[in-house]
Amino acid sequence: MSDRDYKDQEDIFSKVVRAGRRTYFFDVRSTKADDYYLTITESKKFTNDDGSFHFKKHKIYLYKEDFAEFESTLAEMTQYIIKEKGDTVISERHQADYNPADHNTEAVATESTETAQSFTDI
Repeated sequence: MSDRDYKDQEDIFSKVVRAGRRTYFFDVRSTKADDYYLTITESKKFTNDDGSFHFKKHKIYLYKEDFAEFESTLAEMTQYIIKEKGDTVISERHQADYNPADHNTEAVATESTETAQSFTDI
């Protein structure tokens, strides 16, 4: 393997984000033309019935010509999710003590109003 071939495979700059069973790897790599691109790898840990585990990986290759649109769309989509659902995680798979009633403030407010209206002032 030549130095050139090795350079095509080495990471120039890397960051890791650990998120529960998932790990995200952000790696800057070099092309044969000595330009840079980004790979984003999601690695998710799965446990087998016998207690052993394995990882499933998904990889995205992102090139400079796509950075602006990718960044803009990612920001738009994340802002939409936060605006519509807030930043609290409300998934039973992510929280063992999740109770939908605790996160449905509209239903709680309606219930409180109905309860208050069922009483008569004396």
